[in-house]
Amino acid sequence: MEVIEGCRLPVLRRNQENEDEWPLAEILSVKDISGRKVFYVHYIDFNKRLDEWVTPERLDLKKIQFPKKEAKTPTKNGLPGSRPSSPERDLGLPYLASSASLQRVSVVKIPDRTNSIENVTKNLLSKRKLEAVSLTTQCSPATPVAPAPEIPTPVFAQQNGSVRRAVSVVTGRKRKAGCLGTDEDSQDSSDGIPSAPRMTGSLVSDRSHDDIVTRMKNIECIELGRHRLKPWYFSPYPQELTSLPVLYLCEFCLKYLKSLKCLQRHLTKCNLRHPPGNEIYRKGTISFFEIDGRKNKNYSQNLCLLAKCFLDHKTLYYDTDPFLFYVMTEYDCKGFHIVGYFSKEKESTEDYNVACILTLPPYQRRGYGKLLIEFSYELSKVEGKTGTPEKPLSDLGLLSYRSYWSQTILEILMELKSENGERPQITINEISELTSIKKEDVISTLQYLNLINYYKGQYILTLSEDIVEGHEKAMMKRHLRIDSKCLHFTPKDWSKRGKW
Repeated sequence: MEVIEGCRLPVLRRNQENEDEWPLAEILSVKDISGRKVFYVHYIDFNKRLDEWVTPERLDLKKIQFPKKEAKTPTKNGLPGSRPSSPERDLGLPYLASSASLQRVSVVKIPDRTNSIENVTKNLLSKRKLEAVSLTTQCSPATPVAPAPEIPTPVFAQQNGSVRRAVSVVTGRKRKAGCLGTDEDSQDSSDGIPSAPRMTGSLVSDRSHDDIVTRMKNIECIELGRHRLKPWYFSPYPQELTSLPVLYLCEFCLKYLKSLKCLQRHLTKCNLRHPPGNEIYRKGTISFFEIDGRKNKNYSQNLCLLAKCFLDHKTLYYDTDPFLFYVMTEYDCKGFHIVGYFSKEKESTEDYNVACILTLPPYQRRGYGKLLIEFSYELSKVEGKTGTPEKPLSDLGLLSYRSYWSQTILEILMELKSENGERPQITINEISELTSIKKEDVISTLQYLNLINYYKGQYILTLSEDIVEGHEKAMMKRHLRIDSKCLHFTPKDWSKRGKW
């Protein structure tokens, strides 16, 4: 029985705790090494970063499934190659965001979420159910939603035995019919299919998932300064370098070299000890550098090649001119070492303040991801804009953004105080202006936290003690914060700069 590409069968994962469970995997490639075959597998329903080469004894040949003949790509509206829309991609904006009138939302603090909600909100979510915004898909313009009737002014009470304070949260103006991540310049996609991204950036949404070559990790190991990194995904480095056991990078200019000897020779000539560009923030050992993708093209392209090793939802595109790159570094006696970065368009019609964002693996789970996100919103505050990250987000990016949005919004709500005995009031627009988080992201975060409910003709936000305590514990652990006093940044009007 010959195992070929496209076969599916159970495979024993490396370092798997329970050896009785063999997850289903797909064979992506077969290679013959010294007369013995090895197989590159992707575990179904697992992240691609876990893909690996396996030996025949790790395959369960008794349950092999051979590939079927591929059906022709479905057509839609007579256009060949169009893919049918999935339920995930057909989600529209939340009911709150699509309403023509000002929707008032009450925020209720309750001591015990389980019991109190049952008693206080008996007919919760009757008549209308709020749909959660999918942050993992790039949505497209949807069918316009009919204006909702005006909802009565609510009573917001903090309940802890007695009423202490009240806050009303109000959404803003009616938004154009559509979803998060709308691209007005792309093809019409009123049928619910996400519109194709514009090919203007160094990293754009990945449309190469059907390409077997790009589904396989091609770099074994990267040496970057004092760290050796195991890439998670494919990155289009020159093919002659992909067979090397280790790819060496200069940690200051990110130039790739084929051997340690070449790297040592390069370091004698490389004068950089920090990323090229302007240092616009420094506090303690943390610095941020702003790099123009046009002025520092080689560095920007090398940065994108490195980033692609750890970003599956993007593919490389070499036009870096329309982009700015903000590189976060840690300083020591040898120089400024790259920790992570984010890029953003110089001009974004969709209010994107981040195109790609990455914390390098050695620095993950240490608070640097939230620091990058917080810095991007600090720039938006200086620019006087609200911003949102470009969709789709990676799995780790989605977790970081949800956590940041949740903590930032809860921080605003919990700091509200009553004046003259009257309950304080705040609108969704005001939250958006205070945080520079786009209104749609504010609403989707409240929905993700299950805070928004519908009760007796009005929307209420239920803040339980569990949520409050969880938030306070999370904020105590968040030691790294951006200090706006240390930011030296003057936004530029790129619309007046021709071709940048």
